[in-house]
Amino acid sequence: MASRVLPTCLITAPTKFINSSPVKFSNNRAGFRSKNGWMKCKAVGDSSQPVYNGVYGPWTVESSDVREVILYRSGLVTAASSFVLAASYAFLPSDSLLSELVKQNLDLLYTLGAGGLGLSLFLIHIYVTEIKRSLQAFWALGVIGSLATYATLAQPAGENMIQYVVNNPTATWFVGPLFAALTGLVFKEGLCYGKLEAGILTFIIPTLLLGHLTGLMDDGVKLTLLASWMALFVIFAGRKFTQPIKDDIGDKSVFMFNSLPDDDKKVLIEKLEQQKLSQDI
Repeated sequence: MASRVLPTCLITAPTKFINSSPVKFSNNRAGFRSKNGWMKCKAVGDSSQPVYNGVYGPWTVESSDVREVILYRSGLVTAASSFVLAASYAFLPSDSLLSELVKQNLDLLYTLGAGGLGLSLFLIHIYVTEIKRSLQAFWALGVIGSLATYATLAQPAGENMIQYVVNNPTATWFVGPLFAALTGLVFKEGLCYGKLEAGILTFIIPTLLLGHLTGLMDDGVKLTLLASWMALFVIFAGRKFTQPIKDDIGDKSVFMFNSLPDDDKKVLIEKLEQQKLSQDI
């Protein structure tokens, strides 16, 4: 039986599928010509790359997808590493050389961690765009609040920003949105992949921050939760590299579909329905 060639569609210009006509390309390529542009379809049935069947059609993992996923995971590793190093200050002997070294670089570690989280939130694949934008907005608010806290409160008081927030719980309001974005990210990971460490982090992060903000939590409980956060964050970030690349991409056909204009979406849905009817007959 001859192998079937499956097309992966790449939007290369604004398209209108209504009254479009199929056009043949060389090298087993096909596309649709429309009034405002092209929708090109690249044959992937003869490719060495695995073909995945998505909701709106087959798709493959491109080299650009691999780069995005690696950067996404690298951002998480940066955030986790920076957090663990900064949080270790709470457990180190105050008179040790390592403690002094960490203390001098707390602001740098915080900046690196926030940057890594921002990179991951920029590249994260979430089907509902509004949720992704909300997480990014929380991150931006947290960054602005952190900068304001450092410039107007911590620096005049002669403290680094983390020390200031620790000594002044009300300042948690200013940096809190950054950690709300992190909570949303780990919640998504736990929900999508059933990761236990991500699920536990979803509760530990806000619990510790709220406990510190309200003053209802003693230092012993805070340190226990902080140590748990450190350990789980390392496991979470490290285990990302044990997943197949395609997991962090999700169903690529959904993102391709979402990028289409509304009229094109309607036409594509109609075509898919027609194909399903023809297969059922």
